Amino acid sequence: MSVTCLRPNDSIRQDHTLSCSSIMSSSVVRFARLQHASRFSLLPFLYPCLVTAAGPTRRAMMSAYGPREDEQTPPIAESPPIVIPSAKSLSPDASAPQTAARPPPAPKAEKPRPVLRATKAALTITPTAVSRLRALMNGPTPQLIRIGVRNKGCAGLSYHLEYLDKPGKFDEVVEQDGVRVLIDSKALFSIIGSEMDWAEDPLSSKFAFKNPNIKDACGCGESFTVGA
Repeated sequence: MSVTCLRPNDSIRQDHTLSCSSIMSSSVVRFARLQHASRFSLLPFLYPCLVTAAGPTRRAMMSAYGPREDEQTPPIAESPPIVIPSAKSLSPDASAPQTAARPPPAPKAEKPRPVLRATKAALTITPTAVSRLRALMNGPTPQLIRIGVRNKGCAGLSYHLEYLDKPGKFDEVVEQDGVRVLIDSKALFSIIGSEMDWAEDPLSSKFAFKNPNIKDACGCGESFTVGA
């Protein structure tokens, strides 16, 4: 059996080799811990000095990749509102197609105006009767004559004259040559169109009438009948 004898220098070298190996092993362990801590976001807690040193660098990188001022999208300017013109606001010279104007309507034919015919006078007065009526109006007590009819005589109707100071509410007033004669509204249909005269004879003087509406009269002429 052989025995190896170590010299003092050899033991020193062996110790030095062991210490170097221990240091390297501890460095490897620390590096592995560093990777593990960075993987699980524990780096700020284990090595705050490294995080503090890397902070400015990270912010610098983020600012480097940030948007530039010249590359930013300019703000959209507010455009004025668009006004669509209506059909009323368009001028005749507008480029839009214009509809043909309708021809003006033909003037309506005027209806012929009816010719007004002279209506039959309710009563006409002869000049002799006018003189007698004027004398009555210019007397001390001015009076008006009112003509009416009554159911009397053998024929049915007879004239009835009365003197009044003023006309009644429904009386028909006939004016001729400055004199006035009143006609009762109830008698107007019976005596319309008649002629009033003043008659005098040796026996009597009275107002007489020529009535075109009489169809029959008695022999004495005091009563009459008018046609329908």
